[in-house]
Amino acid sequence: MHFSFLIYMTYSCSYAVSIVVPFTLIRYVFTFQTVYHNAYHEDPYAKEFGIKISEKLAQVEARILPPPWLKYHDTGREKDCLPQFGLWNMMNKKMVNGGTVNHWFCINFARNVQDSVARGFCFELAQMCQISGMAFNLDPVVPVLSARPDQVEKVLKNRHSDAKSRLQGQDLDLLIVILPDNNGSLYGDLKRICETDLGVVSQCCLTKHIFKINKPYLANVALKINVKVGGRNTVLVDALSRRIPLVSDRPTIIFGADVTHPHPGEDVSPSIAAVVASQDWPEITKYAGLVCAQTHRQELIQDLYKQWQDPVRGTVTGGMVKELLISFRKATGQKPTRIIFYRDGVSDGQFYQVLLFELDAIRKACASLEPNYQPPVTFVVVQKRHHTRLFASNHNDRGSIDRSGNILPGTVVDSKICHPTEFDFYLCSHAGIQGTSRPAHYHVLWDENNFSADALQTLTNNLCYTLVFVLCCFPLLCFACLLLLPLVFPLYTSM
Repeated sequence: MHFSFLIYMTYSCSYAVSIVVPFTLIRYVFTFQTVYHNAYHEDPYAKEFGIKISEKLAQVEARILPPPWLKYHDTGREKDCLPQFGLWNMMNKKMVNGGTVNHWFCINFARNVQDSVARGFCFELAQMCQISGMAFNLDPVVPVLSARPDQVEKVLKNRHSDAKSRLQGQDLDLLIVILPDNNGSLYGDLKRICETDLGVVSQCCLTKHIFKINKPYLANVALKINVKVGGRNTVLVDALSRRIPLVSDRPTIIFGADVTHPHPGEDVSPSIAAVVASQDWPEITKYAGLVCAQTHRQELIQDLYKQWQDPVRGTVTGGMVKELLISFRKATGQKPTRIIFYRDGVSDGQFYQVLLFELDAIRKACASLEPNYQPPVTFVVVQKRHHTRLFASNHNDRGSIDRSGNILPGTVVDSKICHPTEFDFYLCSHAGIQGTSRPAHYHVLWDENNFSADALQTLTNNLCYTLVFVLCCFPLLCFACLLLLPLVFPLYTSM
């Protein structure tokens, strides 16, 4: 199968243009904004170096990776599912492992939502959780409370205390929060208080969804809640049957890491690093995350491994990788014998600086657990901010595009537009809306596990279907754990 390849040379484009049919977008951007408008084919400097800019798109070969079979609970009418065109739904399905919510309560911070409306919404949501396979008590511990957003900390702590006193030592499982549509810093403050002060799982819902309750929205929220309370929504069939190459044969931990930097103009704010890692095997559906502040604009993750002197204990080692390795062993009863590390947000010029520093930190973290503990590592950089787009060469061929005209989920390109000697590939694992499909660019900088291109591409594509906080039923732009990182950052940035 052949696809057209295009690198955007423009950095801004109106939303109206960005959602047009992909083939129209090709004509607009390529014809008017790249070749002719900028006259690349007439550039004197390019000519001096013997560089010729073609007026046509490059033709590249692509493959379509098949979607994975997904396993759901045996009590549902549909016990497994094969996604079609990157889409599926929860109709006639139940979560493969439903969580339990016995004790919950609700706080409403939206002024225009009456208590009776909030109660009705919570009841509908609780029913949907039950239908989806959870054990969910329909009655809250305390009645719905309406409060002002500027009193979030006081209200949360007081209401949490009231609920705990009624439970007489039993744990609270869930807090449902109704937020105004425009809530500013309220979301971050609320998450910080719940996660770091109260230790209670929270689920936020916007006002616009309260007045227009629809089942797809409730089903999506139920999927989120299930994972937050320890359940699993779905599992890869190949994971359960131990058929994932170089993952199912022995305990494997998969990391995702990224660093977010302050906005331009902020000269003193720290950068924030986040790392998540899988906590189950062979399913690979649960993740734990850690976050830390570091030097302003520092891309290298400083706290992957750290060592310091303690006056009592002497030399002490720690760091995010070590903590997550220990957590994996506690959760699974086994130490990982293989590490796959996906790193986001690294530019081409920083590849080997990041690789040398962070691979060394991973090695030291492993050695700090056991002297001879050195599991093989595969280190992959994922780039999402690039201007490469892939289009079907024949936009009338329904076998190579989806309903919106985008290339099909699972499209992978690893030749011609990739490095001639290094291990990299483009993978479009998600179903996009019109004109917006953007492949992720994966660079394998280090591979001691000896993955074949097919094996790593298939693994990466399949894991895009298993993001634990499922916003809806479709695969994601890149590997699941990298999409969790933005959910970790607010816990620190709101402090």
